[in-house]
Amino acid sequence: MKRWLIKSLKENKSLLLFLVLMSVFRSAVADWYTVPTGSMKPTILEGDRIYTNKMAYDVRVPFTHISLYKVSNPVRGDIIVFDSKAAKNRLIKRVIGIPGDRVVLSHNQLTINGEQLDYQKISSNAVSSDEIENLLGLKHQVRLSKTPSSLANFREVTVPEGYYLALSDNRDHSADSRVISFVPRSEIIGSAKSVVMSLNYDNYYLPRKERFFHSLLNG
Repeated sequence: MKRWLIKSLKENKSLLLFLVLMSVFRSAVADWYTVPTGSMKPTILEGDRIYTNKMAYDVRVPFTHISLYKVSNPVRGDIIVFDSKAAKNRLIKRVIGIPGDRVVLSHNQLTINGEQLDYQKISSNAVSSDEIENLLGLKHQVRLSKTPSSLANFREVTVPEGYYLALSDNRDHSADSRVISFVPRSEIIGSAKSVVMSLNYDNYYLPRKERFFHSLLNG
């Protein structure tokens, strides 16, 4: 058994090296994240495979959250992927408040640092409406439920230093900062800017060709 193992390692060392390098790459440089829920609709759909740039904010030690070098900080509107200790899960949300921001949510309308955001309805049905939210200059789509929700309001909060307020685009159907509180900077592992591929869970997992390499920058 030992001889067979040594022989196998020698014969497949190129493959093993490739697998190790690929694992390091996915851990520290770039990876994809499969979205299992509709919490980011209409921007991201269930079944989307999201490209995650893991060097957007930090250069990290592979397989850890240890930052070797800070590249930049998240800004309002960024879609971030983070390992949430509070939720005990990997999540994808949109940054709404950065450190120092004062944020209020009233009837699903945001006010940031005293400035109420503009909203423009683009579609509607019996249960929800899709609107364009102008996030202090960055426009993106949100989905708002027509059924009253406890998530539609919160009093003014100030985002602490080293933390971010992150909400989902599907505002009434998500456990985001309204449930898990502010997101620590140290939990953020990357930025999501495009869909790599997408499978339609409601149609026999067939590919959604129109979403392949679809940009998330404009919602």
